[in-house]
Amino acid sequence: MNLQTKISLSKQSKHLIDYESNMLLLGSCFAENIGKKLSYFKFKNSLSPLGILFHPLAIENLITRAINKDYYSDDEVFEHHQQWHCYDAHSCLSAHSKEELLQRLNKAIDLTNRQIHESTYFMITLGTAWVYRHIESDKIVANCHKVPQKKFAKELLPVDVIQASLQAIVGLVRAVNKNVRFIFTVSPVRHIKDGYVENQRSKSHLITALHEVVAPRKHNFYFPSYEIMMDELRDYRFYAEDMIHPSPLAIDYIWECFKAVWIGDNAKSIMQVVETIQRGLAHQPFNPNSEAHQKFLENLESKITKLKAELPDVSF
Repeated sequence: MNLQTKISLSKQSKHLIDYESNMLLLGSCFAENIGKKLSYFKFKNSLSPLGILFHPLAIENLITRAINKDYYSDDEVFEHHQQWHCYDAHSCLSAHSKEELLQRLNKAIDLTNRQIHESTYFMITLGTAWVYRHIESDKIVANCHKVPQKKFAKELLPVDVIQASLQAIVGLVRAVNKNVRFIFTVSPVRHIKDGYVENQRSKSHLITALHEVVAPRKHNFYFPSYEIMMDELRDYRFYAEDMIHPSPLAIDYIWECFKAVWIGDNAKSIMQVVETIQRGLAHQPFNPNSEAHQKFLENLESKITKLKAELPDVSF
C-alpha cells in the first residue's frame, strides 16, 4: 500500500556538492535548517550573515551592498525598546549599542563579500512575497523589529518584480564569480499570519518568478522543498507544535531528499565517518575514567586525526 504521492527527484547537475565545495546560504529560516545539516557534516558553508531574510529584495540588497562594500553608517540604524536595530537585518544582529550593531552589520558585509567571491554554490530560500514598506523613508524593510505597524504599508510583490530581483542577484554575483551555481527553493514554512489565502498567493508568486529564472544549462537550479512538505508530508505529524514549521522529522526527510539530489557519492562516504565522530563526541559515558571509555576516546581521536589528514579544514 502506497500512502504517499512522491515528488519525482533526479540529479540536475553533473557537478554535485562535495567537501571541496563552499556554500553560501541565504533566505528564510529553512535555509538555516539546511545550513545546520551542512555544518553538522562539516561541509564548508556560511549561513545568512544578516540573519533570516524572508523576501528577495532583502537578499538583493545584501548582495548589492556586499559587492560594493557599502558599509552601514549611523543614519541607517535606530533605537527601539532599548535596543539598536537595522531594518536591513534580522533581530539576531540587534545590539545594546549603536557601535556594536554597526560592527556586526559591517562584519556581515565583509563576510558576504568574501563568500560571494569564494563560494561555488549559492542556496537561496525564499519565504514570502509579502513585504513591509517603511512609510517615512519609502523603503522596503527586511525586518520590522516590532516597530508599530502603523509606520509600515504592507504590499505583495508582483511576479515581475520578484523575477527582476532574482535576475539581479544572479547577475551581480556572476559578475565577480562566473562559475557559481545557484540552488533556489521556496520555504516549506507557511506564513499564515498573513492569512491562508494570502500565504498561497505569496508562495505562488515566488514559485512562478523562480521558474522564470531557473535554467539548469545556466547553472540555476530549483529544489522543491515546499512541494515535498505540501505533498509528500501532507500530515500534521510532520509539523512542529505551532502547526506551521516543519518538525525535526520533516526537516530530516527533506534533507535526505536534498542529499540524494545534490550530494556526491564520494562526499556521502565521508559524511558517514563524520557522523560516527559526531555521535562519539556526543556520547555520555557511565564511567568517564573506565578503561573501556579511555579506549573509546583513543579510537575516536584516531578517526578524527585520519579525517583531518584528508580534510585539514575540518574541526570538531
